[in-house]
Amino acid sequence: MNRQKFSGVKNSFLQRRYGVSLGRRYVLAAASVVLFSVLGCSQVDTKTRAVAETGIPKPEPSLQKKTVIPNTKVVNANNKFGFKLFSEVAKRESNAKNISVSPTSVAIALAMTYNGASGLTQKAMAKTLELQGITLPELNSAYTELNQLLQNPEQNVQLTIANSLWVNQDISLRPDFLQRTRDFYQAKVANLDFQNPSAPSTINNWVKENTKGKINNIVDKIEPDQALFLINAIYFKGQWSEKFDKSQTQPQTFYTASGQQKQHPMMSQKGEYRYYENPQFQAVSLPYGQNKKVSLYVFLPKQNSNLKAFYQNLNAENWEKWMSQFDSREGSIRLPRFQTDYDITLNDTLKALGMGEAFTNKANFSGMADQLAISQVRHKTVIEVNEEGTEASAATSVGMVPTSLRQPQEPFEMIVNRPFFYAIRDNQSKNILFMGAISEPG
Repeated sequence: MNRQKFSGVKNSFLQRRYGVSLGRRYVLAAASVVLFSVLGCSQVDTKTRAVAETGIPKPEPSLQKKTVIPNTKVVNANNKFGFKLFSEVAKRESNAKNISVSPTSVAIALAMTYNGASGLTQKAMAKTLELQGITLPELNSAYTELNQLLQNPEQNVQLTIANSLWVNQDISLRPDFLQRTRDFYQAKVANLDFQNPSAPSTINNWVKENTKGKINNIVDKIEPDQALFLINAIYFKGQWSEKFDKSQTQPQTFYTASGQQKQHPMMSQKGEYRYYENPQFQAVSLPYGQNKKVSLYVFLPKQNSNLKAFYQNLNAENWEKWMSQFDSREGSIRLPRFQTDYDITLNDTLKALGMGEAFTNKANFSGMADQLAISQVRHKTVIEVNEEGTEASAATSVGMVPTSLRQPQEPFEMIVNRPFFYAIRDNQSKNILFMGAISEPG
């Protein structure tokens, strides 16, 4: 089967955007929120109160973003943190459950939080987020540049990143913290009456808007001692550089992690891909857009292995090694259509990774305000992959080498009919936007 050439970008986009039927939609979204609570009964510092920003349009991404060079130290830190985060989450989930996280969303939400941390709390967060040796000004500038580089890299690949800070109207925050949040993270900063029953809806509507309706809520209720919410939302929608032919999609057997067999639509395609294989797994890169700046990487453990064994080798060092060994090769792939929603509270995960103090009465967020601690870090993702491409959203809330010439190789065959790992990676910056594991495609 010949791969279909990408054409009619604008027309296809308009059809999908305005609801003309082209088959199932595809999306990826993530949201992360950090919730903060007040410790004790004394009044929080009253130097400067967060001032609501309303009616101010968000600045358009710079047209000069192609000239931006990402800070490799911060990208490496993000990816190291991402693999640690995923590994810890995987430990806590059953082998039969699909997992999907956006390390970028969680890292940005926690980076905003890190701006208010001091003392031992700051050191603990730096260790967890792999920020040792990176100054706060360097970190903030790097996120400004990364945001500029990542957003909407080309016409048929949409990627948006949005941040917000919601402050209880009775709470006042340090002016320099507020200024950094606005200047470096382009965050919407707003005061809100947390006692008003409509307050959760106000926050959730912002998340819904910034994930294109894929994540409807990140805050279920607001506790009486809640002080503020720091939220990151990411939305991604990409068309394959070469779409799958829908007529080639057929029901085939997928062998789930629980040992069951289920019939599931499997997409099929032949062509030239960036591909890597070793004794443990097969891996392929499926790019989005004409310029292939972003790709979905699929890692399929060999039949004599499984995801649990794959996880033992899944870390930032091995990831970079694997990325350097992908090579162009002819082959065929069968990939299940899949969609999954994932919702997790990351408190225990982050405590296990070393930042437990931030959740206790020993927490020091004096750079933000007095007597604050993180009460909850919540993360949601939505992803759908089909013949057209991928659409995804994530939301995180913090409540507070030269190679030798190779001989021609036989075409590979990669049949993804059993549990697999995936990652969506920005190939320009090398930043990993999403990662997950599908044990049973939905």
